[in-house]
Amino acid sequence: MTYIIAEPCVDLLDKACIEECPVDCIYEGNRMLYIHPDECVDCGACEPVCPVEAIFYEDDVPEEWNDYTAANYEFFEELGSPGGASKVGKIDKDAAFVVSRPTKPADE
Repeated sequence: MTYIIAEPCVDLLDKACIEECPVDCIYEGNRMLYIHPDECVDCGACEPVCPVEAIFYEDDVPEEWNDYTAANYEFFEELGSPGGASKVGKIDKDAAFVVSRPTKPADE
């Protein structure tokens, strides 16, 4: 099990969670952040610092955002486990489901 980042993060990319993560397992895509399922130690430090409450324990993702669980895993299919987000920097891609989402206005 891991933590999942859902809909509220799309086009926001606040990154407070990245600063809080003790194991550097939160990766940046083009439109949202993703938590690496194999690198996450389930500490939960990221969840309370998210300003838009986009982070959920995998079993607790609201039903309307279930597609983000699959999107989170898909994001890492080709990437594998690089051993830390800071090693790779921003990754120029997103999961297909995230790409298909409408772009949110900057003021949301």
